[in-house]
Amino acid sequence: MAVTTEVVKELREKTNAGVLACRKALEETGGDLEKAVTLLREQGMAAAAKRTDRATNNGVLDLYNHGDGRVGVMVEVNCETDFVARTDEFRNFAHEIALQIAANSPRWLEADDVPEEVLEEERALARKRAENDGKPEDVIPRIVEGRIDKFLDDNCLLRQAYIRDDSRTIEELLKEAIVSTGENISIRRFERWTLGEECD
Repeated sequence: MAVTTEVVKELREKTNAGVLACRKALEETGGDLEKAVTLLREQGMAAAAKRTDRATNNGVLDLYNHGDGRVGVMVEVNCETDFVARTDEFRNFAHEIALQIAANSPRWLEADDVPEEVLEEERALARKRAENDGKPEDVIPRIVEGRIDKFLDDNCLLRQAYIRDDSRTIEELLKEAIVSTGENISIRRFERWTLGEECD
């Protein structure tokens, strides 16, 4: 099947991949746009994984406030070079992360950051809820693990669904930014404040 310029252009708009990569992905998937998007994302994730051990000593602090100053966010996003740190693409990515934090209130960056005692408490609550609902004993462990997965998806930034496209997670968005900039990028830390809340 011949791959048209219009389809290549549409795939580029969806993925930010180069013309040749888009054409090749469309040829490999028989011109199926959605399969080509998936293929490019998978290839991008593999390329991003190769960069994750490179040092990220540059970057930006993005500050965002929402609701007439009722919610404030500060996030530090790092990259390898000052050149990339100054690009609009990188700064826009950092700002999108700040918006995500403002909207979805993550407590931790990734699942490994969640204290074990918090997970144990969540497991105990999930088990008690399942028992109170009269669930059979043999299915309770699966219910508990399902609720833990949901807890991690809600509370860990990298596992959250992206607010502008819930078919992608923040981790996928991060990997896409790594591929498009050609540098390793890391979200180092963040804080979110709500007016009047108690400090830890």
